Amino acid sequence: MSAKRHAVALSALSAILLVAAAPTIGCSPAYPPPPDTRVEEVVDVMHGVQIPDPFRWLEDRDAPDTRAWLDEQNAYAELVVGQTPTRAWLRTRLAELMDRDDIGSPRRAGEYEYFTMRRKGEELPVIYRRPAPEEDDEGEVGESGEHGEGEEEPDPIDPEAEYEVVIDPHLMDPGHTTRVSIVDFSQDGKLMIYNIRDGGQDEVQIRIRDLETGEDLPDALPNALWGGISFNDDATGFTYTARSRQIGPRIKYHELWTDFADDEVLFGEGYGPETFVGMSEAGEGRYRIYTVSHGWARTEVHFQDLERGGQIEPLVDDAHAHFYPRFHEGLLYMRTDLDASNGRLLAIALESPAPEDWREIIPEGEDMMEDFTFINEKIYVSYLHDVSSQIRVFEMDGTPAGEIEVPPFHSASIRGAGEGKVALTLRSFTQPEITYEIDLESGERTVDDEEEIDFDPIGIVVEQVWATSKDGTRVPMYVVHREDVELNDQNPTLLSGYGGFYASRRPGFSTTAVVWLELGGVYAVANMRGGGEYGEDWHRGGMLGNKQNVFDDFIAAAEWLVEAGYTSPEKLAIQGASNGGLLVGAALTQRPDLFRAVLCGFPDVDILRFPYYSRNNNAPALLEYGNAEVPEEFEFIRTWSPYQNVVDGTAYPAVMFSTGDLDTRVPPLGARKMTARLQRATTSGYPVILLYHPKAGHAGSRGVPMSRRVEDTAMELAFVAQQLGIEAPAR
Repeated sequence: MSAKRHAVALSALSAILLVAAAPTIGCSPAYPPPPDTRVEEVVDVMHGVQIPDPFRWLEDRDAPDTRAWLDEQNAYAELVVGQTPTRAWLRTRLAELMDRDDIGSPRRAGEYEYFTMRRKGEELPVIYRRPAPEEDDEGEVGESGEHGEGEEEPDPIDPEAEYEVVIDPHLMDPGHTTRVSIVDFSQDGKLMIYNIRDGGQDEVQIRIRDLETGEDLPDALPNALWGGISFNDDATGFTYTARSRQIGPRIKYHELWTDFADDEVLFGEGYGPETFVGMSEAGEGRYRIYTVSHGWARTEVHFQDLERGGQIEPLVDDAHAHFYPRFHEGLLYMRTDLDASNGRLLAIALESPAPEDWREIIPEGEDMMEDFTFINEKIYVSYLHDVSSQIRVFEMDGTPAGEIEVPPFHSASIRGAGEGKVALTLRSFTQPEITYEIDLESGERTVDDEEEIDFDPIGIVVEQVWATSKDGTRVPMYVVHREDVELNDQNPTLLSGYGGFYASRRPGFSTTAVVWLELGGVYAVANMRGGGEYGEDWHRGGMLGNKQNVFDDFIAAAEWLVEAGYTSPEKLAIQGASNGGLLVGAALTQRPDLFRAVLCGFPDVDILRFPYYSRNNNAPALLEYGNAEVPEEFEFIRTWSPYQNVVDGTAYPAVMFSTGDLDTRVPPLGARKMTARLQRATTSGYPVILLYHPKAGHAGSRGVPMSRRVEDTAMELAFVAQQLGIEAPAR
């Protein structure tokens, strides 16, 4: 912080400290007023409608006035939350839960196994290696990436042991906001592609390490959006996807030791920044499979037969559906919701790829088909049944062949673990990740790997309930609480949600939920339309012109918690990030009377101006939210875009926004402006604060040191506990 900015922040803090000593009003503290924010006369005219934007000046992130304002806001946030005993308890308890050994799966490359590990007490994962055991010939990884029938699991990593350090990011940055990750290895194990991420931004740098010399090759890609990176067979070059937010994605091939400007474009010409592209090789290198995702609701699939001339041919290019291809034993299998909202599985022979020759292997069922994999010459399909995982087994022709039992209210994934065995991984609200090895003949289950977390699930109840939305739609919601909770309207309750981008909020273990339960609270997760929990129809029911359904679903879930006696508006807080930030932003502006506190992280909140700045951040989201430049889409967006729907003189709940400079996916300017707008508008006397870090971004924990993650989470929960009148238990 410059001396000038530091003086501004301290001046503002000194002024409000006087107010902080004011007496309480009733049972609520008299919170100090926020720092003054300049109001300017800025009015846009969109399709003949005047749209005021009094805090447009805060869009200029690097302007001295904006930086001084951010310093004042951070100081104000600290003043409001304070260094209370509850915050100290949360910091300690979260560190116990979050700061534990974190070890990645070993990957063999040449004579070594490489892995990442962050030991307890360290800030970031380090890349290590150890001598690999002698290879046997019993099995190998299949083309789709799953374990083959005979492959053995690698020996576990011992966090107490010493291993050879390959790259230690702690030495790269004294602030510990630089992180490194393994991307790929050459087949001979001599070269490693890795990336470098600064803070929470999506962009990374790409480097190639000579593992024999420990030096990097001159072939390096600068900080940008890169993906799909893999060496060719002889490691003379690599393919990669360059995703420009202005031009669009391109899949390229780079020959080592040559100029990147000369790289060949393999695929992507003509596609704009609202798309994502991907490539995989199949059939022992004979085929290339290309995918194009138009936002989150439509996929194209193209293929290239390199053996027969190499022309790229469309397999699917005009269907309004998702397609997820996987090559196996000479056939291309595709999970799709084409003419099947819940999904079905097709098989295609690329020698005769016309749609009339496609074979349906597994038809659509009543549950949403999430994924499929091949193990021991059977098809294992993961389904979502009322937002809980089920795994069913099929013969290769689609004949049902049983199922793998999954407990209720769990998320599950499965992979091969050797001949006659599978590995089943489970997660739930009360169960940290645990992996069982299952003997398929006997059915015996043995624990193969288990996260060790200091948490006792005894006495915790998980139930699924159903709220009724405004249009009569039944909306599922998980409610988690201690078994001794009373339905007396007084339970502090934290309701979370997302509702968008075809993403399903499945059961999972959450340290936030754990500490909230230990504070005596009720934790709830609503599954609104816009997600993928019930297939593509459910998704489309909450996107574009149907987006208001998502907010109605969430409000209905909150009302259910009140009507059922779990809580009351004075004891109800809501939480959401990213699209979930839009969710809680819309909820608090539409029903400010229903909530007492709001955690709003990295949010999309100014959707009317989204097309003007999203082209530099997240153009595909326009296909989910709508584009205000289009008159008919402008009409529905302006009814719910949170920033434009703040009304002066309204008693809004307490709100904590969080974001940072390096959110390159959702522009942080929205949270800056929304903070100022709510601070000026609210009459409730409850605080509106902003937690803002220069290195924070949408990539979250991937570029944030452990101590920062603990501190930020503690501050957020301390804020909600303060607003709902909770004090930490004695230790």
